[in-house]
Amino acid sequence: MKKETKRANSTIFWLLIMIVLLLIIAFGITLLTKNTETSAGSNNIEASDNNSESIAESETYETEPSAEPETEPLAELNIYDSEIYSDTALLINLNGEILYSKNGSKQIYPASLTKIMTVIVALENINYLDESVVIPGDIFDYLSSEGASTAGFSAYESVTYRDLLYGALLSSGAECCLTLSAYLGGSEEMYVQMMNEKAAELEMNNTHFTNSIGLHNYNHYSTAEDIAKLLIYALDNEEFREIFTSQSYYTETDYQPYGITLSSTMFSELDSEYFTGGVFLGGKTGYTSEAGNCLASLARVNGKEYILITTGAESSDYMGSLRIADAVNIYETLAENT
Repeated sequence: MKKETKRANSTIFWLLIMIVLLLIIAFGITLLTKNTETSAGSNNIEASDNNSESIAESETYETEPSAEPETEPLAELNIYDSEIYSDTALLINLNGEILYSKNGSKQIYPASLTKIMTVIVALENINYLDESVVIPGDIFDYLSSEGASTAGFSAYESVTYRDLLYGALLSSGAECCLTLSAYLGGSEEMYVQMMNEKAAELEMNNTHFTNSIGLHNYNHYSTAEDIAKLLIYALDNEEFREIFTSQSYYTETDYQPYGITLSSTMFSELDSEYFTGGVFLGGKTGYTSEAGNCLASLARVNGKEYILITTGAESSDYMGSLRIADAVNIYETLAENT
């Protein structure tokens, strides 16, 4: 009897222990569930706050314009300076972004690239392009003594301003420049002052002109960067662009009733106006022994327009025009990288 009572008491004891353990486990599970729910609720609140901030930022982005508009990255040209015959070279797009430069800021003698300024200043001071003027007779001895190139007009020949502009830019005619200077400036000295004023206006800070032709003078200088800046400006003028991109121009005068054709000095050096990936649109050449062979060209490459200024190329009897070779090389490299 005592053994049975003892066994019963032991059974009750272990049942109580199990009940206590079950209660402890149940309490722990309840507490853990509450903490999990609280944490989840907190995370939901934070996520909601983050979403609200994200939406607010998105709305701000959509309603406020970007401070810096996106621009196309510049082409990375695989050109070594040693591959370029010209002493200076500058490739630039019409937005003024430089894509390649070899001594682009170096002071150079611009030679007949000067006539880009001569012509744009004239265009901005001529009221009627087809007005007739007479070429002065006293300029040819001077031009001959300087070895300056002429377009083919004669002393006292009656021509139009339009004839003079094409003669200056296409055929690099010095007689055209001096005639424009005489009529629009009163003298070449006064006209050159107008050219320097325009250079200052365009912030060509490393440029100074002493004549309208491009004859060598130690105080007549520029840089490839300044010439590029000038050409970008000039190409905005429709008449200038029309002249600059012409391969030839035909006109009749009182001295030449059967007509005279003025041809672009740049296009005359090209085997073809086309190259791999693009086409030459226009250009102006220049040369003096001090400046070397110079070229300011405009080309379309893969559908976009670019300007290339080169100066200081040597003359070569067996390699052809080195300034043209440089232009083709640089433009074709650009075409491969855009």
